[in-house]
Amino acid sequence: MVLGVKDHLQINTICELEDCYGVTKEVLAKTTRGTAAVELYSYVGEVPKEGIIDNAMINDAPDEGVKALNEIKASLGWRVVYAWVGDDPCGDGDLPPWSGVTCTQQGDYRVVTELEVYAVSIVGPFPTAVTNLLDLTRLQCVSIREILALCKFTLHLLNLTSSNYRDLHNNKLTGPIPPQIGRLKHLKILNLRWNKLQDVLPPEIGELKKLTHLYLSFNNFKGEIPVELANLPELRYLYLHENRFSGKIPPELGSLKNLRHLDVGNNHLTGTLRDLIRNRDCFPSLRNLYLNNNQLSGGLPDQLANLTNLEILYLSYNKMTGPLTPKLVDIPRLTYLYLDHNAFTGRIPVGLYKHPFLKELYIEGNQFKPGAKPKGAHKVLEVTDTEFVF
Repeated sequence: MVLGVKDHLQINTICELEDCYGVTKEVLAKTTRGTAAVELYSYVGEVPKEGIIDNAMINDAPDEGVKALNEIKASLGWRVVYAWVGDDPCGDGDLPPWSGVTCTQQGDYRVVTELEVYAVSIVGPFPTAVTNLLDLTRLQCVSIREILALCKFTLHLLNLTSSNYRDLHNNKLTGPIPPQIGRLKHLKILNLRWNKLQDVLPPEIGELKKLTHLYLSFNNFKGEIPVELANLPELRYLYLHENRFSGKIPPELGSLKNLRHLDVGNNHLTGTLRDLIRNRDCFPSLRNLYLNNNQLSGGLPDQLANLTNLEILYLSYNKMTGPLTPKLVDIPRLTYLYLDHNAFTGRIPVGLYKHPFLKELYIEGNQFKPGAKPKGAHKVLEVTDTEFVF
């Protein structure tokens, strides 16, 4: 099964419950007529950045865009010899557009609006030629394993069973993200997860003012999370889990008015929740907060009650201490609360057991007083599950 570009993007941008359940039948239907589907090859060596490349001027366009895509073509070599025929990515009348390339007309020019490469195994550094496509809106690298994950995801929703998607991804882009990434001013979706990218994140990512979705999970990034991410006013979904980030989470992220999902789990982050949630107005749209498997300390501050849209709070496997604030009861839509494997003490606020939305309260591995009980039938949240469902 070969998915169209928009089909897979839809899966990668599903982070809201209301969108999630509408995608199964719709996506399955779309896969039979998907636009600009890409041939499946085993890519080795330098490969185009995960992605969908938007609005790069082609045809009668400036030579820079044509040159950039042809550089990417040259780096792939024989792997696209049957999919990318000719010199014009948009097609020249006698030849069709390159597989995976969708072009649209903008004035006197045809421009590339979508490019997606499916690969079984991608190895090599991040090609800087991609950063010459200055009107890019989506950049994404997809493996055949992500397609399989889509199928598993669909079955998960239809059959209400749990699937482990972790072993279904295997890309191997290496090296750092180049600072030239900041040139892609129209980029909306950047998906580089499940690779072996490393080094620190370039602060130039903060120049992508139109970015709404940033997926950098399952790599080897290190250093501090750049405070420049707080300069992305449209950012809705931020996935940084399963890396080697250290230091404190920038409290400036709380100024992101549209941020709905923040996942920095499975890193080496320190600090306290009080450091992160400093004032009444921070994180006004946040629904899901994943801080699990880090080295966070301190207690649960009363300021948590200011996160009035919060639904999931995942604090498992940290070094947090002290009693639970009764203000947790005042988070009106709190649905999943994971506190396990910390050093919390005292009693569970009675109001949590009566909370109208709370479905799961997991408290194992703490120092609560006798009588503390969990709530709900706990299912361990796989990070890969949350990528698709929430």
